[in-house]
Amino acid sequence: MTVKVIREQEILREAVDVLWEHLSPAKTVRLWATWQMGEGDYLALRDQLFEGESVATLFEKVRAYQEREDREERPLSGE
Repeated sequence: MTVKVIREQEILREAVDVLWEHLSPAKTVRLWATWQMGEGDYLALRDQLFEGESVATLFEKVRAYQEREDREERPLSGE
């Protein structure tokens, strides 16, 4: 089995696209400003986001996501 490693720049580009699609420019910029200030408690957020997760469960989620992405990228027969 192989795991596709994505460069940080690609992840940031995708995140920016998602933000622009779902938030107004003003909200997106405010979010970036908040991130830059370093406010908030990252450790508490991390614990909340990943509560009950293990490396194994996260690995399975990543693998399932990548398999879905691979299926979506493959052209259908006859195209």
